[in-house]
Amino acid sequence: MNDSTITLPWLVIRQDDNGNRYRVGRYATRAEAQKIADSLDNRGHKQLYWVERLAQTTDNAP
Repeated sequence: MNDSTITLPWLVIRQDDNGNRYRVGRYATRAEAQKIADSLDNRGHKQLYWVERLAQTTDNAP
């Protein structure tokens, strides 16, 4: 597997106090993404972190 075929479907998203959302990072597994989100959340700053999965697309989609 080369770098162009690596799939990182799990995102960590941060929402700030004003409702702005930012992608923190992309990860290969949900467990890895959740570990990062939990570690950021445990810092005690008033930010909201969560994990989302990217929508899967197919090559045959119109």
